[in-house]
Amino acid sequence: MESNQLVISGVVLELKGLRVTPGGVPIRTLMLEHRSRQVEVGVPREVFCRVRVEIRGSELQSLVESLQVGSRITVTGFIARSGYKDEDGIQLNLHAQHIE
Repeated sequence: MESNQLVISGVVLELKGLRVTPGGVPIRTLMLEHRSRQVEVGVPREVFCRVRVEIRGSELQSLVESLQVGSRITVTGFIARSGYKDEDGIQLNLHAQHIE
């Protein structure tokens, strides 16, 4: 089995409204901004990125309702292409499995 897991922390920049798939699965999307200092090849580096996070299913929805822009969170999940039309898999989303 291939490995695909990401843990990233940051600040919620944007929180979109609830939408529901045709199959009845609730989805919320947020934009997470991450800033940190990492060491790469022995050299300190400032890291900045924005990651789109998808929260699917009812299990995490109650937690998401308590979030607001500016909330600091840590998300654990897996990376997947942003949609079925993205055949090259260039645009990626983090699919949340756990949020703290």
